[in-house]
Amino acid sequence: MRDILKEIVDRRIADIKRLGEEFGFEIPNERTRPVNPFLKSKGVILEVKRASPSKGDIAPELDSAMTANEYAKAGASAISCLTETNYFKGTLGDLMKVCAAVDSYAASTGKKAPAVLRKDFLVSEKEIDVSYRAGADAVLLIARILEKDTMLAMARKAASYGMSVLIEVRKEEDLEKLSYVMQNADCSKIVCGVNSRDLKDFTIDTLIPAMMLNKIKALDGNARVIFESGILSPQAASRVAAMDFHGMLLGEAAARNPALASEYINAFKNTEPDSNGKFWIEYAGMIQKKKPLVKICGITNFQNALSAAVHGADILSFIMCSKSKRNIQPQKIREIKAELEKSLVAGKIKNVPRLAAVITETDSTEAKDAVKFAKEKVIDVLQVHGYDAAINFLNDKALCSIPHYCAVNVGSEDDIKKLDELFALGQPRVLVDALVPSMAGGTGERIASDLVQKITLKHKLLLAGGINPGNVRSIINDFSPELIDVSSGVEISPGTKDEEKISLLFKNCGTVSK
Repeated sequence: MRDILKEIVDRRIADIKRLGEEFGFEIPNERTRPVNPFLKSKGVILEVKRASPSKGDIAPELDSAMTANEYAKAGASAISCLTETNYFKGTLGDLMKVCAAVDSYAASTGKKAPAVLRKDFLVSEKEIDVSYRAGADAVLLIARILEKDTMLAMARKAASYGMSVLIEVRKEEDLEKLSYVMQNADCSKIVCGVNSRDLKDFTIDTLIPAMMLNKIKALDGNARVIFESGILSPQAASRVAAMDFHGMLLGEAAARNPALASEYINAFKNTEPDSNGKFWIEYAGMIQKKKPLVKICGITNFQNALSAAVHGADILSFIMCSKSKRNIQPQKIREIKAELEKSLVAGKIKNVPRLAAVITETDSTEAKDAVKFAKEKVIDVLQVHGYDAAINFLNDKALCSIPHYCAVNVGSEDDIKKLDELFALGQPRVLVDALVPSMAGGTGERIASDLVQKITLKHKLLLAGGINPGNVRSIINDFSPELIDVSSGVEISPGTKDEEKISLLFKNCGTVSK
């Protein structure tokens, strides 16, 4: 498999041997501008970026100075300038132009200049010196490509100049390096970044930063953590802020449409942490401990809920839709939750599963009851089932702060495009279910395997539709779903589960409670 990161670093090291750390540019012997603080308060980093290995040309005619000026006007807290040439078409010349542009902006407006980050695949202390003399206020250090002692030496060198470092992490071994640097360098000059893009193959998973956030905070409770990559809409920027990130780095979206940059900035800066953001942080923690997660849908009575909980179900969901055969009255949900909590105290179950309410509309009586339950924490999360319902929900700002995820029925490749749209709107995960006309779920039908395979190439798989004890193992082996959602596959009749089927399901998917 192609390792893009290794290619970039190998070519860069060869270029340094041939051209030196200044890459043939005339860098001043002494720095000519003051060092600006880097992201001391909540803000957005906009990126001067012409191309990338995954997208090719993004803005090939981009003028770095003009773009930096636009970003400053838009309210960027910092500007990231790509200086890697082979794959991103940036140079040290761009860095110096960006620094001059923000200084000119500050001089002409009386406003504070955005800090300038040199974004590159730096490998030595000498490159910190070059970055300082070229005008950078901060530099990117990628933990994945640096040994911990090298990274520490580079962080210390930057701090000696008054510069900050943005240390980018993505995996557990990166955290070990970060911890080492934090313990031995000036933490006030360290900002932590988590890249949702895997630099090895350039795939995106926007929950990776959520997985890492609390782990970084555990190293330093005051750590400033930046969400990097994968933000494609102002709505998505709001979702990032809702998870309580200190900052956000916006690359492609800003470079393609600099005029829209202020919308992303305002969406991020004007959104406070909320319960939906907290849910996704918790979900990220869940999937690190266990795969696949198991959701039992269409619960209508306590005995079935208890059986699922005993066997280790992660989520139980209640259908709140009058058209469904599994529709449940609100008071019954309260009763089931109360009994589950009693069972926990009595030691009958180890945990109370997360409770979800499934809605297929946003304005029905049942949907309003579900929203009320979510606000009162009777349930933990809403499942907004159906593309149209999801779009209506996401367009209502009053609803977006409520813990939620969306579900889409998939019957063709056109339906996969609906998934893409929801991800672009900032949904970290979307549940997929089989498409059966006039039925939202619980159909017993499966999505065609070729469509499931195409989904897995683009997105993490949360799968519903036709899963039962007999086929669950092959589904897990074939598609490696992150979560499986089972309803009719463990039923005697709609809404009534079979305890033997529940037991066999957990046994066959390898998640039997110990």
